[in-house]
Amino acid sequence: MTLLPSKNSPIVYFRILFKVGSQDDPAGKEGLTALTAALLAQGGTRSLTYSEVLETLYPMAARIDYQADKEVVVVTGQCHRDHLDRYYPILRDAVLKPRFDPADFSRLRDEAVNTLVNGLRGNDDENLGKWTLQLALYPGHPYGHVDAGTVQGLKAMTLADVQSHYRQRFTRDAVDVGLAGGYPPDLVERVKQDFTTTLPEGKSAQPPLPVPRMPEGIEVVIVSKPCIATAISAGFPTDVTRRDDDWYALLVANSYLGEHRTFNGVLMNELRGKRGLNYGDYSYIENFIQDGGSTFPVPNIPRRQQYFSFWLRPIPHSNALFGLRSGLYYLDKLVSEGIPEEGFQQTRSFLLTYSKLWAQNLDQRLGYLQDSKFYGISDYLGEVQKRLPTLTKAQMDAAVRKHLQSKNLVVALITQDGAASLEALRSGKPTPIHYESAGTPPEILAADKLIQKFPVAVNPARSRVITPDELFEH
Repeated sequence: MTLLPSKNSPIVYFRILFKVGSQDDPAGKEGLTALTAALLAQGGTRSLTYSEVLETLYPMAARIDYQADKEVVVVTGQCHRDHLDRYYPILRDAVLKPRFDPADFSRLRDEAVNTLVNGLRGNDDENLGKWTLQLALYPGHPYGHVDAGTVQGLKAMTLADVQSHYRQRFTRDAVDVGLAGGYPPDLVERVKQDFTTTLPEGKSAQPPLPVPRMPEGIEVVIVSKPCIATAISAGFPTDVTRRDDDWYALLVANSYLGEHRTFNGVLMNELRGKRGLNYGDYSYIENFIQDGGSTFPVPNIPRRQQYFSFWLRPIPHSNALFGLRSGLYYLDKLVSEGIPEEGFQQTRSFLLTYSKLWAQNLDQRLGYLQDSKFYGISDYLGEVQKRLPTLTKAQMDAAVRKHLQSKNLVVALITQDGAASLEALRSGKPTPIHYESAGTPPEILAADKLIQKFPVAVNPARSRVITPDELFEH
């Protein structure tokens, strides 16, 4: 168990984490883990239908939810401590005595298919680009499909598949129950007793992960579809995670390049701030999912293998390839020139304060503690505060040169005329930016001339144009 008690908190938080993820989906049944988790959180208990669960939770202002990723799934819950005696049995039974109602199974499976077909393929170009990138980075790999599954994998599933998967993989050996907030001391033993005696026995061995193939040159995957602007995601696999010493150096370098939804990063300042190119320009050294309307990542999406990426969106089609070249140009500049001393000092100081905001409540803090256990470290947020003050610019520059590069990436574009975009990149011709009005400062125009012809060594054999229907089907 992971415990984070706080006598002053009136709220009790639960994070019931299982070491099972989409990497464990059987071939041909992609999405089975996520669907199983959904049925625990949104499928009722043996004694209560899901509608009855919602009716009971509503007046308590309590909730039960779930999150599914590559390596873990987590069922989350929270309630006021005054309602704990009524709430906990419902949460407990949802996980330990799930209803597995055929109607709930059909409803949730249909929702998952709809997410793929009408959501990702249809009107969510941001995540369509991100998933196109990930699928291209991990072909034939346990990470190589959307966590929600594939269309045919979901349609092939039966309720019996879910029940069998639950018994085999949602076991007492795989679970870590996290508690935070103002819970009474006796709840710990109660929870421990419930989960160690009721969950099925079984081992939680993680499947071996092959080393991902490194892209060769710039491998372009373009999803051609009607859209009003272009979305760009680009990246490559890395072998650095939070357990590694170099992680903290890359944390500073990445913040300098493209901290998520802030103007701290070079990408945001250069592309949006100085050129008005688009809305958002960010970079990441691990998989990133934004926590609701915040600027921070959700916890409980740890991975043994990570990838570097940058994200640019939405860009007018006429400026999309200039935007891509800009991302590659400033990444290359980071690797080849490093960060100016002043920029290093400012970014490190920024992160020391900013990282304190990543867990603004006990629930988030609990999730970070569970992730720290996954990576085999004591307390990730504490390590950030401990390591950054002693980090030097030389250490950071060395880590950047060792782990980051700008020559071998997968580039995923969601754009309107895919064939024309790929041909323009293959030609090697400059792709200038088109400003709506005059008055751009001369120093920006001078930099534009360098960016518009920045070399993009497209690998023609591994570049292609596809349609949305070709994704997420099998």
